Amino acid sequence: MKTMAVAAPRSSFLLYSRLNVSKPLFSYPVLPLCHPRFSLTPPFRRPLFMASSAQSPSTQAVPAAGNVDNDAANVFQLIQSHQEKAARLPPVEEVKTLLDHRTRGMLSTFSEKYEGYPSGSMVDYACDADGSPILAVSSLAVHTKDLLANPKCSLLVARDPEDRTDLVITLHGDAVSVPEEDRASIRTAYLAKHPNAFWVDFGDFHFIRIVPKVGRYVSGVATALLGSGEFSKEEYQAAKVDPITQFTKPIASHMNRDHGEDTRLIVQHATLIPVDSAYMLDLDSLGFYVKAVYQGNTHKLRVPFPRRAVDRKDVKTLVVEMLQAAKSEAQLI
Repeated sequence: MKTMAVAAPRSSFLLYSRLNVSKPLFSYPVLPLCHPRFSLTPPFRRPLFMASSAQSPSTQAVPAAGNVDNDAANVFQLIQSHQEKAARLPPVEEVKTLLDHRTRGMLSTFSEKYEGYPSGSMVDYACDADGSPILAVSSLAVHTKDLLANPKCSLLVARDPEDRTDLVITLHGDAVSVPEEDRASIRTAYLAKHPNAFWVDFGDFHFIRIVPKVGRYVSGVATALLGSGEFSKEEYQAAKVDPITQFTKPIASHMNRDHGEDTRLIVQHATLIPVDSAYMLDLDSLGFYVKAVYQGNTHKLRVPFPRRAVDRKDVKTLVVEMLQAAKSEAQLI
């Protein structure tokens, strides 16, 4: 995979978490959440209080109440050291998984009415078996007329539309009509993601497929550091959708509703930071993301599993193991 803006291995993928600072505890606005084999190189510079990736979290002290600057330094060191080692999906696999599990994005077309200018529309979509986005479009829609005149387009999808620093994907491709022989299977796939889309059977609606040509991802926008990269059509097609991410909603909802304290203990054990709370976000076969609060500041953190989860039941097994380890250590303190 080719990377841009950073000199990193092909598998590198850089995610960033922006601090939501409600009081002046920290000196810097971002915490980088690094892919395991990523290394910062010029022109990027490691913030003053970032720890080396070789430094083990187990050798660092848990921050205690006291000098604000020292607390800030300790927190940065602990989080940086942990996040550099946190296991993540390969970049293109994470991208394909995100596209598969999201259902809405920004479609950009070349305007037929205003020649030379781009046009944008919020659209619902679903991915087919190959990962190509499928749209149900009306012949009356402006973007449909644009695509008939020029099929070149892009689809932008954000992991968290409310967080500009989180992962954003732009998939460039050509819009083609779904052939009649494929319509039944495509309709089934689309309605699986949009069960209330009764209008797909209206006479003026038909399905189109965006055939990917190249993709681009970016994170860390509006922060001190920026990570981005791109992937080819072949790399995207060869990537697999993570099989565990489909269980994010039931598992995260259950943990956040019934086991918030357990999640907090797991995060505290993993990062050595005595967080006040932790809210589970997305998960995959290698771990999960949380929003953790420490002294009024919110951090988006990656928490890896001890090993790869093979199915939904195994996720429960791993979470129980992590909780038991966290409780056992807490009893020793």
